[in-house]
Amino acid sequence: MSLTILSVAYPFAAVGPDSVGGAEQVLGQLDAALVAAGHRSIVVSREDSRVAGTLVAVPPRDGTIAEAARQAAWLAHRRAIAAAIERFPVDLVHMHGIDFHRYLPPPGVPVLATLHLPPGWYPAEALRPARPSTWLNCVSESQQRACPPGLYLLAPIANGVDVDAFAGRHAKRRFALFLGRVCPEKGVHIAVQAARRAGVPLIVAGEVFPYEAHRRYFAEAVGPRLDRERRFIGPVGGARKRRLIAAARCLLVPSLAPETSSLVAREALAAGTPVVAFPAGALAETIEHGRTGFLVRDADEMAEAIRLAPGIDPARCRRTARERFLLARMVESYLATYAALAGRGNSPRLAGAA
Repeated sequence: MSLTILSVAYPFAAVGPDSVGGAEQVLGQLDAALVAAGHRSIVVSREDSRVAGTLVAVPPRDGTIAEAARQAAWLAHRRAIAAAIERFPVDLVHMHGIDFHRYLPPPGVPVLATLHLPPGWYPAEALRPARPSTWLNCVSESQQRACPPGLYLLAPIANGVDVDAFAGRHAKRRFALFLGRVCPEKGVHIAVQAARRAGVPLIVAGEVFPYEAHRRYFAEAVGPRLDRERRFIGPVGGARKRRLIAAARCLLVPSLAPETSSLVAREALAAGTPVVAFPAGALAETIEHGRTGFLVRDADEMAEAIRLAPGIDPARCRRTARERFLLARMVESYLATYAALAGRGNSPRLAGAA
């Protein structure tokens, strides 16, 4: 029983094996899984994306992401979605962007919108869409608990990672690692401070998106703190990303906003690398303090945890990832949800009013 799923990415991020954002990584994993299972996958995303299914391309937006660029991007997405629905027998539209409510299709085909970011970052009209047959789901229990009361949500579907892709063994080195978006809420400057206090090298790998606030943050709060042993190397992906994660003494996740999932923390555990993090959102559910990493409160505690990280058993980290964060489990849940919302399977599993 084949399905045709139209996945819609955030307008300002490309989808592909080297995607930085968690939403784009999840979309790419689902796109590949749909094709592998014999379904049709259609993806609306930037023309520089790489997908397994059929790409309905929209032009990338150069320059700072300001209001005019957002308006143009939303219009391009609405047109691309309409063209895809007209061309293909779409059973379900799966939306992943924080601004999904700006380009919802007209009533008709069912829509699933996955909330990848903290609920408080979404406007009320996104969390309570007036469009019929529009469903929302979270990616963790902690994110679901943080939703405002009165929302009607599907049961959360936890993000998974390709554990086998991170199974390669690499000799551990001295450096700590930060990997992700370089923006204020990720607390990159705290990672730099903690690594310096621990006397340990740090590699900062990630992307500075073209938001004015993100560029200013890097220029004022991160760049001046870097030195010969605390370095910024830009975005990484593929085999290089896997090697860095596996070789690091630990991964640092000093998030100042509640993490809804933290795929990179789960990837680190799959590689046998402990995670040192603030207990923000789902990170408190992901890390077992003293067993697969450390939950800390400030830069001083993070520095001490960096020193202690080599004492964490890599085999325990890998075992935890395999038991709790399998990609196949996430894919199975989404495919069952697609079939249910498209009227091809059992009724969707509801979490009730949040």
